[in-house]
Amino acid sequence: MSLGPIEEELAKARSAYRNWGRWGEDDVLGTLNFIDDAIRAHAAGLVRRGRSFSLSQEFNERGPQRGFRGRINPVHYMKDTGSDAAAGTQGFPHGFGGADDHVVMPLQASTQWDGLGHIYDNKQAWNGRPCTIVNGDGDSVTGIEHMKDAFTGRGVLLDVGRAVGDEHGELPDGFAILEEHLRATIEAQGATSSVRRGDLVLIRTGQLGRVRRLGAWGGYAAGDAPGLSFTTLGWLHRTEIAAIASDTWGLEVRPYEFAQPAMSPLHQIAIPNMGLPLGEMWDLEELAEDCAADGVHEFLLIAAPLPVTGAVGAPVNPIAIK
Repeated sequence: MSLGPIEEELAKARSAYRNWGRWGEDDVLGTLNFIDDAIRAHAAGLVRRGRSFSLSQEFNERGPQRGFRGRINPVHYMKDTGSDAAAGTQGFPHGFGGADDHVVMPLQASTQWDGLGHIYDNKQAWNGRPCTIVNGDGDSVTGIEHMKDAFTGRGVLLDVGRAVGDEHGELPDGFAILEEHLRATIEAQGATSSVRRGDLVLIRTGQLGRVRRLGAWGGYAAGDAPGLSFTTLGWLHRTEIAAIASDTWGLEVRPYEFAQPAMSPLHQIAIPNMGLPLGEMWDLEELAEDCAADGVHEFLLIAAPLPVTGAVGAPVNPIAIK
């Protein structure tokens, strides 16, 4: 699909999809407001078999990061170990011993949510606030802690890789997922894939499965990738979903679809203008296999971010229950 100059496309999208003021001037949840008690209660009723799936990658030094904008893989180290207890150096009474550990990592090193303070559009953050609400102490208004109980609802897997991809169920790097691909996936998967207001939508491209199959991360982090086209912003806005996540490093297609230099243009509209939280680096492989086997692509999804005060993004261990 041919897109116009990036500034023109951004201006059109900004005008069409901006949700500023929709939930009041003090809002800190954005499109998560679409999830209400009735939606959560319905989602709980989707549990039939009791089968649970973790949608998180493991957090360790073997992760995908390769230094883009200072992002490193998690570094885990021990403060106290069993060896310390065995040596009797811990100083505890009556034979008590223990272990303790630390981790050092960017909050968006692996499976995570982007918060509403993560991206700005022309120096403006979500709901028209100045980007300076995020300072050296963190996000003073829309920190991820405000969302700590908000990411619970009906999850829907759209396995685009399986529906329109190759024999491995994978999309090639640089493949732009259009609205027509989303609609084709929903049609192929059946009624349980219908997307409704307040849904937490998961997009499987197959890229994570591919790098595992090949045994190397390659350009998974900040390199070329399949992902959502900039043109899907209309679908994201019209369907009134609560949030969306995928199995890629950056959710949107890379390289970007513009002739001019660009940086995450879908993020630039979705987060600060639409108020839509984005999830990245989710592990959807096991869930996708199960959904393909039983034909059920909806489930209860509980995906609470680690509530780090003032954080603009946070790690998450999402749990899907069918």
